[in-house]
Amino acid sequence: MRDVALLLKFRLAFTVVFSAVAGYLLGAPEVDAFHLITLTIGGFAIVASSNAFNQLWEIERDALMDRTKNRPLPTGRMSRVAGFAWAIGLGLVGTIALSMLNAVTAGFGLLSMLLYVLVYTPMKAKSPWSVLVGAFPGAIPFLLGWVSVTGDFGIEPGVLFGIQFLWQFPHFWAIAWLGYDDYAKAGYFLLPTRKKDSTATHMSVVYTLWMIFFSLLPAFGVTGTLELSSVAAVLVFLLGMDVLRLAVTHHRKPSDACAKALMFGTIRYLPLLQLVYVIDHFIS
Repeated sequence: MRDVALLLKFRLAFTVVFSAVAGYLLGAPEVDAFHLITLTIGGFAIVASSNAFNQLWEIERDALMDRTKNRPLPTGRMSRVAGFAWAIGLGLVGTIALSMLNAVTAGFGLLSMLLYVLVYTPMKAKSPWSVLVGAFPGAIPFLLGWVSVTGDFGIEPGVLFGIQFLWQFPHFWAIAWLGYDDYAKAGYFLLPTRKKDSTATHMSVVYTLWMIFFSLLPAFGVTGTLELSSVAAVLVFLLGMDVLRLAVTHHRKPSDACAKALMFGTIRYLPLLQLVYVIDHFIS
């Protein structure tokens, strides 16, 4: 079961489900236990299936990197047949579960899986633009929860999508900076110019600024029923400024230590922002 958890990237899948649940709580007029459980199962299964397909595609490259060489497929602890069984089975479970909510939710879930597996994964070894492509499926979970309630895509889930889309750039480029040498062993060059330079750190600052801008839009009454109180807006602003501070520091002092600080800063930013949004929604 530990190998299954590694194949499905259980911890990553959990964080994705957390985003979907946050989106649901923001969009639901009242909490429906069956709806929430179905969304959780469907979202987890789709992400887990995507992760399994990704590892099946990258077995040979994973074997070359220190961070991935001990995964169950490269080591042979799990067969490809077993890997495909988990990937296909969970993909079907996820699609069926999300379709029980509505067709739009199932469509977005399936789109995220197809983009991640069929576009991002093969593109990853060819171009740094894969980070942009991968940001699309990576941003879908936050909006998925909202459309699971409404069955429609509008300004509200669009803003939720935008926040998580923009967040991924400073987050992933910090990871790519830290793991640069290890990624290079497998032929992955994921920073904007394929090397550690000021372009990567500068772009992290730019995307962080846009992330802060998007995160504050609900406070100005321009995002439909998605709203943010003044107190919550201040908290969201402070969370964003913390990431900006770390991104600027990494730009001024480009080092692994600063990249690591930025990575952890982005890791805490997203769930904290989602908690602020949800708590503010229920107490306002």
